Amino acid sequence: MAHPIVHIELSAKDHKEAAAWYKDIFGWEITEFPDMNYSFFAGPNESVGGGFNPVSDETPAGEVLVYIHTDNLAATINKIKEAGGTVVVESFDIPTVGTMGVFKDPTGNLMALLQPAQS
Repeated sequence: MAHPIVHIELSAKDHKEAAAWYKDIFGWEITEFPDMNYSFFAGPNESVGGGFNPVSDETPAGEVLVYIHTDNLAATINKIKEAGGTVVVESFDIPTVGTMGVFKDPTGNLMALLQPAQS
């Protein structure tokens, strides 16, 4: 089972401003999700895309959250626990996207898992 990086989130004081800045500089395609207070970016070709989270206590400025693909979120969460990682969020669903979880590795790096929705 491969576990590629599939999504990266950056914190931004204003996600629309940040998205416009990156679009101007790098030509990234931007999709707005107003109901989620979120902007999604897609880089050229098959590069990893991501989004901009509003700055908050949970997502402070400078934080980058990397999402790793998994075919089995529960099994991967168990492996993380067994290997000394800390589970921050066991799992939650994002409609039409999939199920995600958040963990810290033994060094304290915050990372996320994404099990894509079945199409």
